[in-house]
Amino acid sequence: MSTRRILKAVLIDLSGTLHIDDTAVSGAQEALQKLRSSPVAVKFVTNTTKECKRTLFERLQKLSFDIHEDEIFTSLTAARNLVDQKQFRPLLLVDNSALEDFEGVDTTDPNAVVVGLAPEHFNYDTLNKAFRLILDGAPLIAIHKARYYKKVDGLSLGPGPFITGLEYATDVKATVVGKPEKSFFLEALRSIGCQPEEAVMIGDVCLILPISITTSARLLLKQINIKGFGIVEFRDDNALQSNLPHSVLYQS
Repeated sequence: MSTRRILKAVLIDLSGTLHIDDTAVSGAQEALQKLRSSPVAVKFVTNTTKECKRTLFERLQKLSFDIHEDEIFTSLTAARNLVDQKQFRPLLLVDNSALEDFEGVDTTDPNAVVVGLAPEHFNYDTLNKAFRLILDGAPLIAIHKARYYKKVDGLSLGPGPFITGLEYATDVKATVVGKPEKSFFLEALRSIGCQPEEAVMIGDVCLILPISITTSARLLLKQINIKGFGIVEFRDDNALQSNLPHSVLYQS
């Protein structure tokens, strides 16, 4: 008989799940309030790279979301952590509004290339500079490789196509630090003291991919869409006992 586990944490995506640009998804604030009534830890995880965490937090506050800044874990944070760990001097292809999250990082004489969503920098001269650095041995770090993202007026190209172009041109594989990489989710879970089998994730994009946490345990990151509201569940062979209120689910 499988062992039932109590849910201890919920990871929640932001863009496309709680809000799209400056517009809240209908019912999202109420759903979050109901989730807060449950005895679970909450962490907000996002691949948003077009603005720093502080600006993102202020945007969510204006939309009346019950969120604390230290509950937000972004792919920019993951990238900054890697840059600090490896002592890279990166060429930063990120939006100017995201540069605050790299404050204090030495960018003189770059020895690495970091790419996020940077529409104003995705031009020939800048990409060619990145191309030459990578050819000279600089590692390519992708904050994430999303093919597109949601805007109020429709879908727009994400950083993925540009990163893939650099990979193709240089024959170098990028190190990805954001979703859906397992290291991103594990780092977010470590910050709230939870194991993958004790958590679920709520998001708006379908993902079904294997992640191996240890050599003895193989976990799945599995998403189920319900009425446009996605639930991603970290699970192993043991059943997860949900203690979430059913009314948290809402139409997006």
